[in-house]
Amino acid sequence: MASHRKLRAAAVVCAAVAVAGPASAAAWAAPPAAVRAAVQENAPLLPVPAPSPDPFADLTPDEIVDRAVTATQSATSLRMAGRVVSEGQQLDIDFAVNERDECTGLMKIDGGTAELRRVDDFTYMKGDEAFWRVSMASQGMSKPQIDATIELVKGRWLKIAPGQAGSSDLSGVCDLQGLLASLDEDKAEPGTLVRGPDGEVDGTPVATLVKKETGEETGTETTEPETTEPGTTEPEPAKPETTTVSVSQEGKPYILKMVKTGGEEPGSMTLSDFDKPVDVVVPPASETVDLSKLGQGTSA
Repeated sequence: MASHRKLRAAAVVCAAVAVAGPASAAAWAAPPAAVRAAVQENAPLLPVPAPSPDPFADLTPDEIVDRAVTATQSATSLRMAGRVVSEGQQLDIDFAVNERDECTGLMKIDGGTAELRRVDDFTYMKGDEAFWRVSMASQGMSKPQIDATIELVKGRWLKIAPGQAGSSDLSGVCDLQGLLASLDEDKAEPGTLVRGPDGEVDGTPVATLVKKETGEETGTETTEPETTEPGTTEPEPAKPETTTVSVSQEGKPYILKMVKTGGEEPGSMTLSDFDKPVDVVVPPASETVDLSKLGQGTSA
């Protein structure tokens, strides 16, 4: 049926748009060397004595970051959890991903929650009503369209096969190597990092590396202020960005936390469970909505 095909396409688009955030989140969640990270919502790291001996005592901040990026990129799996803000929208994510592009986790946006699973190249997504409504409304769908689509997916998993609309966008969320590759991009100028006080992340001692950015460093151009209409207020300029990366001082020098304050996309991201198995459970067929069947106008 034509209505089914339209509803199917709308659901896939909403799913793809909704999860575009996590992929971006991982991309910005790079160390100061790659300059994209996220804002701290929690309390700052508490200073603690460095391990004796300090494993990074003879290294510059840039050398510490290089080792941290290499170690983190060598991981066969990890868990990524935190919050990012993009274009004023807050997104919370908690995903476990492995090198086979399998993943399982949760995302929350504007009070809505969705679970995502990917295994054997199939993606499964299950959102609550609030999640689907905010996702579809952001795409300009009418209330009748949203209501009809929600009836199709309510309490069920949206099953997206390889090659179907939205599949490539969703797969990017679970592309471990793709996410970690971003750590090597946009290298900062040598000497712009400083080492801050040592701290702890979930009980593990860490070295902290800090980079503060100005408009010139980020390529932001300075322009003359525009004339505003009487009675209007100019938006306040974003505060300068400060990016902090925490590197484990025990075992491999994994990046354990990335925090960005100020700027336009503040956020915080914690990495853990390196090299641990990622167990992805395939939802039972009775609880899924098969998009290919819907496209043929048959029963899900």
